[in-house]
Amino acid sequence: MLYRSVFPGDLFAEMDRIQREMQQTFGMEPSIRGVGRGGFPAMNVGSTPQSVELYAFLPGLDPNAIEVNLERGVLTVAGERPDMTATGGSAGGNAGGGAGSGRATVHINERFAGRFRKVVSLPEDADPDGVSAQYRDGVLHISVKRKQQVQPRRISVQ
Repeated sequence: MLYRSVFPGDLFAEMDRIQREMQQTFGMEPSIRGVGRGGFPAMNVGSTPQSVELYAFLPGLDPNAIEVNLERGVLTVAGERPDMTATGGSAGGNAGGGAGSGRATVHINERFAGRFRKVVSLPEDADPDGVSAQYRDGVLHISVKRKQQVQPRRISVQ
């Protein structure tokens, strides 16, 4: 992208140009939602003394298309979201695509489509036998219990 300042030698315009070039180089181009940091799906991870709680935001996916695996302390969430614009689905539709064309011209497409895979390293005390996953209203909630013997406990002094 060619960028010219109205005022030659404008320091702020030059800094803005350098920032945009860095963002493009490292794949961090800003969008309407800000700079993308982690790809798809967006995920929240938290913990309690009893468990590790993960929330993956996967709107519009069939729960059968989501794969959740836990191996050697690494949790993987993977799957595929179909491209709705290619199939003429509800995201694309025929929005004035011409008489009888049957396809819309897509001007902006901000919805992720294709295969995805997100990997999270779990703490050492995660119990591989205590994992549950539930998908509701586009949110995948994964709960990983912590091993009982590692939980902190108070010892009374006598």
